[in-house]
Amino acid sequence: MEDRQPPPGEKSSNRFTEASPTTVAKTLIAQASFVAALLFYLGALYASQYYGYFHLSLFALGLGFTDLVMRSTLVLRTPVMVAFIAVLIIAGLPRISIDSPLPHRVARSLSAAGDTLARFHLVIVAAGLILLINFRWVGPYVWVIPLVIAIGLLVGQTRDAKGNRPQGLRRRTLPALAAGVCLFWSLSLVTVQLGVRDAERDARRITERTGLLILSSKRLSLPSPTREEDLGAGLRHRYRYTNLRLLVEGRDGYYVVPVHWDHTTDPVYVIPHSEDAWVGLAPGVRPA
Repeated sequence: MEDRQPPPGEKSSNRFTEASPTTVAKTLIAQASFVAALLFYLGALYASQYYGYFHLSLFALGLGFTDLVMRSTLVLRTPVMVAFIAVLIIAGLPRISIDSPLPHRVARSLSAAGDTLARFHLVIVAAGLILLINFRWVGPYVWVIPLVIAIGLLVGQTRDAKGNRPQGLRRRTLPALAAGVCLFWSLSLVTVQLGVRDAERDARRITERTGLLILSSKRLSLPSPTREEDLGAGLRHRYRYTNLRLLVEGRDGYYVVPVHWDHTTDPVYVIPHSEDAWVGLAPGVRPA
C-alpha cells in the first residue's frame, strides 16, 4: 500500500522535522552536563571508598573536579562495560524487526526471543526482587540484582503480556524512571566494590607504588621500617628518609605509608609542603 501524500497546501505532520541549531546545542549541553555530573559522582564515590580504606577522608584530600572525573574511568572496566552493553542488547531485542539488515533467520529468532522477554517481563522483575530479598545468594555480585530488575522494566516498555505497547504515566513513564534508578543503583554498587577491592590489592602490594625520598633539615618521627640516615651537620637537608610509599598528593602535602603497611594497625603520615623538606619521587619495586 502506498503512503498517503498530503494534499497541496496541507502541512505534513511528520514529527521528525529538522531541529534548529539552538535546540541541538541545548540538547548537547544538557547531555554533556548529565554525563559530567555522573562521572564526577562515580569518581567521588570510587575515591571515597579507595582512600577510606587507608583511613583518609576524601574532603581532606582536596581533590578537584578533574581529578575525580579521571578516577571515574577506573570504574568503566571490561566486566562492567560488558554487563551494561548486555543490558542494552537485551532491552533492544523486542524492537528487532525481521526486516532488519540481519539474516532473516537470525532476526526472526532474536525478535521471537525479545517478544517472549517482553511478555514475561514481570517474571524477570519478580526474579530480581526475590534476589534482592535473598541478596546473600549472589555474594559479591549484588550489583547484578538491580541490573536484572532494570532489564525486566526496560523490556516491558515494548509490549505487555497482551502484546500491546504500554502508554501513559503509570505504565510507561514510571517504569522507565524506575529502570533508570536501578541502573544508577547497580553502577553505584559496582563503584563501591571496585574502590574497596583496588585499595585492598594496592595495600597488599604497597611496595609497587611510587617511592618517596625525603630530605629534611629536621629529624622526622617516622616509624620502622622507614630508614633514617644522617648525612652530616654541614648540609641544609641533613636527614634522609627512605622506604616510604606515596598514596596521593593532597591539599596539605604528601600522604605516605611505610613499606609493609598494615591496614588494621598502621597510620598514614602526612609530609606537609615545607621549605624545610625536599621530596623526591622514585619508581616502586616491580615484581620479578
